[in-house]
Amino acid sequence: MQRITPFLWYDTQAEEAAKFYVSIFPKSKILKMARYGDAGPGPKGSVMTVEFELAGQRMIALNGGPHFKFTEAISLSVDCKDQKEVDRYWTRLSQGGEQSMCGWLKDKYGLSWQVNPSILGKLLIDKDAKKAKRVMEAMLKMKKIDIAALKAAAEAS
Repeated sequence: MQRITPFLWYDTQAEEAAKFYVSIFPKSKILKMARYGDAGPGPKGSVMTVEFELAGQRMIALNGGPHFKFTEAISLSVDCKDQKEVDRYWTRLSQGGEQSMCGWLKDKYGLSWQVNPSILGKLLIDKDAKKAKRVMEAMLKMKKIDIAALKAAAEAS
């Protein structure tokens, strides 16, 4: 059992959000749901929490009411092996949400995600500082990360 589990606060969309995320990531599933009882604070019988796994990472979603909203101060980062994965996750997660810069997006529930290829980190810490700078400058102009454009920036002179 993992010791630290992301706990996500939704107004009333915890079950819907968990099902949405599980539909996107392989090796994902809903584990269990707890419902509010007589003590509330939600309506008796309505979903209180949903425990689920995303690609093996256990998470919990809570229907806690409208008191708190997600901000970009926390995001979930998706490591992608190639452009096909970047494109797939970017398209699915941003559906109904909001695309931002540098591989960041907000899904339709307001949760921030970073969809980045593994190679991005390697290119940004290249021993050649000029190469790393060109990659950073290229990335700062992108919404969805474009691996070919990053590699071209790295190899430009």
